[in-house]
Amino acid sequence: MDAKKSPKADLESKRFLFTQIGLIIALTISLLAFEWKSYEKVEFDLESQEIEDIQEELMPVTEQKTKPKLPPPPKQVTVINLVEDDEEIDDDFEFDADADLDTEIEEFVPIEMADEEIDEETIFVVYEKSPMFPGGPSAMNKFLAKNIEYPTMARESGIQGTVYLSFVVEIDGSITDVKAVRGIGGGCNEEAVRVVKKMPKWTPGEQRGRAVRVQFSLPVKFILQ
Repeated sequence: MDAKKSPKADLESKRFLFTQIGLIIALTISLLAFEWKSYEKVEFDLESQEIEDIQEELMPVTEQKTKPKLPPPPKQVTVINLVEDDEEIDDDFEFDADADLDTEIEEFVPIEMADEEIDEETIFVVYEKSPMFPGGPSAMNKFLAKNIEYPTMARESGIQGTVYLSFVVEIDGSITDVKAVRGIGGGCNEEAVRVVKKMPKWTPGEQRGRAVRVQFSLPVKFILQ
C-alpha cells in the first residue's frame, strides 16, 4: 500500500512565499545596516581645561575741541596832519627854555565860554532833570486813584487796560497839551485826560540848570475790582 503525503505537509507549494519572506528580511537588514550610525566616544577632562580670559580693549573716545574764531581786533588808525615848514601855526602857549625859579609867570586867566541860549519855546524830550509831581510818584498814584471815576460804559462792558497819555510840563510846572496816545475806549481815555488836566503844578524839568518845557508820558491803568 503506497504512503500518501498530506497536502498540509507539502512545503514545495509554499516555496515562493518563503522566498519572498526571506528577501524582505534580507532587505530590511541591509537598510538597517546602511542607516546605522556610530559615534566616536570622546572623553572630556574638565580639570585640564584652561579658560582663556580675553579682555576687550576699549578705545578711548576723544573729542576734538576747536576754539571759536574770534573776530580780528579793530585796526587803530592814526591821523597825522602834515604842516609845511613855511606855514605859521597859531599857538597861545609859549614855552620859555631859559625860565628858572626866579622867572615871573603870568597868571592864567581861563577863557569864559558863553552859555548857549535856551529857547523857552523848545520842548525837550531828552533832559538832565526830569519833572516831578509834587510829593513824588506815590503821591501822584494816590491823586489818580482818588480822582478817577471808572466810566459806566467801560464797567458794564468789562473794559480794562492801560491808557497812555502825553502832555507837556511847562516852565512854571503847569500841565498843557494833554492827549491820549493809545487808549482802550469805553470812556477811559477821556476820563484819564480829564484827571491829568486837574493835576497841581509839577516841579519843572531842567536843562543846564534852567527850567525848560518837557514832553512827558504817563500810563494810567484801569482795573475792574
